[in-house]
Parts: sequence; C-alpha cells; structure tokens
Amino acid sequence: MALDSFTEGAVHEGAEWSGELYRIASTQFAGTADVLDLDAEARTRLLEPRRALTVNFPIRMDDGSVREFTGYRVQHTLTMGPTKGGFRYAPGVSLGECAALAMWMTWKCALLGLPFGGAKGGVRCDPTQLSAGELERITRRYTAELIPVIGPDRDIPAPDMGTGEREMAWLYDTYSQAMGYSVPAVVTGKPVVLGGVEARQPATGLGCVYVIEALLERLGWPIREQRFVVQGFGNVGRVAARELFAIGAPVVGLSDVTGGIVDPAGLDVDDVAAWVDAEGSLEGYPRAQAVGRSEILETECDILVPAALERQLTSENADRIRCRLVVEAANGPTTPEAESVLADRGIRVVPDVLANAGGVTVSYFEWVQDHQRFTWDGIELQDRLRRMMRAAAIKVWEGSEEHDVDLRTAALTVAVRRVADAGARRGIYP
Repeated sequence: MALDSFTEGAVHEGAEWSGELYRIASTQFAGTADVLDLDAEARTRLLEPRRALTVNFPIRMDDGSVREFTGYRVQHTLTMGPTKGGFRYAPGVSLGECAALAMWMTWKCALLGLPFGGAKGGVRCDPTQLSAGELERITRRYTAELIPVIGPDRDIPAPDMGTGEREMAWLYDTYSQAMGYSVPAVVTGKPVVLGGVEARQPATGLGCVYVIEALLERLGWPIREQRFVVQGFGNVGRVAARELFAIGAPVVGLSDVTGGIVDPAGLDVDDVAAWVDAEGSLEGYPRAQAVGRSEILETECDILVPAALERQLTSENADRIRCRLVVEAANGPTTPEAESVLADRGIRVVPDVLANAGGVTVSYFEWVQDHQRFTWDGIELQDRLRRMMRAAAIKVWEGSEEHDVDLRTAALTVAVRRVADAGARRGIYP
C-alpha cells in the first residue's frame, strides 16, 4: 500500500484539542518553554494532556423525553500526584476547552506548591434551562461515567462554572454509593456538613485580593487610592469586589451577564449585592450609570479585574483598555495578542495561574482535612490561604524583576520548571 494512503487525512499532533482556548494555553506554554530552553522531551511530555475521557449518556427529562448529553474529563499530567480540577456545566464545554483549563490548573498547582497535576471536565448543557431534578440526574450519571478515572488519590473534581456545593454533594454520594462506603476526599467544594470547608466558596475571590495587596505593596500603590473595575459579579467577582470595598478601595465599575454599572465616585458594593440578591441581576440598579457588557472593560480605572469568562481582552479591544494593571481573576481572559498590545502600552497583566489560584489552594486544604478526618476553623484556613497567595505573588514579582520578564512569564517559568524537573526525575515508564 502506498505511503500516501496512510498519511492522507492524518490528524496532526494536538488536533484533538483544537480550539481557541487551547491555542492560547499552548502558545503560553511554548513561549515559557523557550525562555526555559526546555528540551524536546520535556516539551513533548507537557504540551498535551496525558488522559482524556469523552462520555455520551442519555437522561430522562422531566417531560418524559430522553436527551443525550456529552461530558468530558481531561487530566493534563500524572507526574505531580493525583489530578485536581473543577467540572462545569455550560453550552460551550468542549474537549479543547477542558484540555486548556487542565493545563492551566497544572501550572496553578505547581506555582503554589500543591501536590496535584491539573484536570478539568464538564458537561455540555445550559444549566439555566434545566430543573434541579434534571441537573441531579445529569450529575449522577456523569459521575458514574467518570468512576474509572476519578478517586481521592486519582483525580479530585471540584465546582466550576454552573456547578456548586449541590452538585458536589451529588457527586460525593454517587461515588460513595458505588464504593460501598463514604469517600469525602473524592471531591472538594462540598457542603460543610459533608466534609467541606466554609472558606472554599469565597476562596478564589479572596485569593485574588490577597495577590493584589501583595503586588501593590511592591509597586508602592496604596490600595485605597486605586480605582477598581470588576467584570463579573458571580462567585469570584462578587467576593473580590466586596472584599475590596470592605478594605476601603473604591470599586467604580461592576458587571454581570445583563450589563454593567459605573460610578466614578465609587459604588456601594454591599448595596449592589443586596439589589442582586433581591432582583437576580444588576439590571435596573438605580444608583449608578448603566453601561454595556463590553463597555465595562473600557471604563477608566487603575486596576481592571476580569472575573467572568475566557477571552474577554482581545486584539479588538486591547487598545481601548484604560487601566494601569489587569488582574486575571478568571481563567484565560486575555488572549496573547491582547497581552502584546497591553505590554506595548505599559499595562501589566497579573496572570490567572496566580490570581485565580485561591480556589484550588483551599480545595487542597479540604482534601487534606477529609483524608486526615481533622478540621481547621475558617479563620485559620483564610490565614493559610493569605500566606500562600502572598508568598506566590512575591515569588512571581521577584522572578519578573530578576529576569526582566512579564509577570505571566515569571509565573509560568516557576511552574513549568517544577513540573518538568519532576518529570525528568521520575523518568519514562517502561
């Protein structure tokens, strides 16, 4: 048979994960590998995920009909210990998205010194259009499909977009029923009564603020004199905005899926939160100027905190961003092209692998507690989180200054070097 008959239509390396988010993650990795002068073996072992599972399963809906759903679980590296990462419910969930997020989770864990590799997963669906009963059936069936690859010492899921304590409780129960005994360490982000920790829900937002505090001290910018805009008023953005407001920092802009609100004199974030609790969104908030969802990113401020979705700062709007510092509280909100434009304009970017790492850090605390059957109180957990996030921020800052590189490169070099060194020491089996 001719060679052409084998190569015709062949899939090139990495094509399984094709997608814009994976392109961003792999571009960032390639740049970091060049800075570190990684050898070809390390690049091969770290670029693509080690494992990926795609599942399709039927669910009976409330009206009696049957719908098919697709879910994923991607494990980026098995070198550092069990893998760790959330699972999300969203219409755009894909294999490429999960692969990119799993890679970023590896770097977060390595940067914070956590004994995990990165993982990510999810089910492609719109949770806002599903009942609680339908979501429970999806979660339990998805968990059952994942049982061969998850476990307290294999892969530990956690909440992400569209999921929370409720879904983690269903996962915990489903896995435990299959094992025949309770296994609380199989998942983090659970309700406190089931072995969760109170500090988990606000952890990502708080961790972001702790990073901001540490870096502003190094920059010599008093935090109470900086104007903040926070894009996103969900779990991460709401916590970050309220914490900034509590310490006296003016938050001049906020947004959610319905749009944004702006007040140059500073918003009363607690009042905004009360409005959202009562009305369900920022829409119609009467004590601020209403702006569009995209306009909020272009609102003049000192520090912009994207805390919503991926790919919010792009080549199309980067030249209109009016801030001095971007802090990525969301995963992948800045494309490489946008970051290049921002750098040319003198705007620094605090990368997601640092600013967004508070959630996985507290998940680590929860996992340790569940293994040891010993608990810390909420104040101690927050203190531990603050110390670890500040230490990581200072490490990144010092690396940036020492090697004259941007903050993302500094963070990724620390993380990638650690994982590459671990892989080299373990070798290749067989």
